[in-house]
Parts: sequence; structure tokens; C-alpha cells
Amino acid sequence: MQATAKMNYVRVSPQKARLVVDTIRGRRVGDALTILATTNKRVSTQVAKVLRSAVANAENSGDVDVDELVVAEAYVNEGPRMKRIRPAPMGRAYRYYHRLAHIIVVVGDGKSAEEGGEEA
Repeated sequence: MQATAKMNYVRVSPQKARLVVDTIRGRRVGDALTILATTNKRVSTQVAKVLRSAVANAENSGDVDVDELVVAEAYVNEGPRMKRIRPAPMGRAYRYYHRLAHIIVVVGDGKSAEEGGEEA
């Protein structure tokens, strides 16, 4: 049994978000929330919000023990880039891109993920 949650158009670069998401992949939900609470990165609060949403989706979808949930998948995709202009010397302008990210978290009980892999 798996449940998914995603947050689109997060105003952080995907590279920075992947640093946080990589620390929680494969861990129990309680441990992952503790790690996110103690991580000193701005995006960790948003990743925690997505993780809590995935847990709530799992609770609503069926009979699930929340203590047994594991972060089955967690990844960050690149969103659109916003083009911005920064003032430069002598009346010029420099362009830069403000990157956006899509954060996806999938939680599941470890049993069904293993069973699904054996059947396929």
C-alpha cells in the first residue's frame, strides 16, 4: 500500500532540495520527520509538510499503521525557470534564472513494496 503527495512550484532550486530529500529516503516516517526538524536548510520545512501530507493520504486511503510507514520514494523534479533581470554597471542588465522545484514523496508499508517487486 502506497500513498503519494507532491508540492509543485516550490521556490527553491532542485539541487538544494535534493540535498534534503536524499537524507530521508528509505527511512521510517517518524525518523524522517525528526531529521527534517533538525536539518538546517530552508526547504526542510516544505519537505516535512509534503511528508505529513503523504502520511495523511495513507491514513485516509485505508487501514494503515502510521508507525510502520516508510518513505518508499522521495525525489525532486525541476520546475519551470523564472527569468529575472539584475542591474549591471553602465546601464546594462544581467539575466539570471530563478529555479523552481517539484517535490514528490511516496510513503508505504515495507511489506507491500517488496511483494509488488516480486510479482513484477
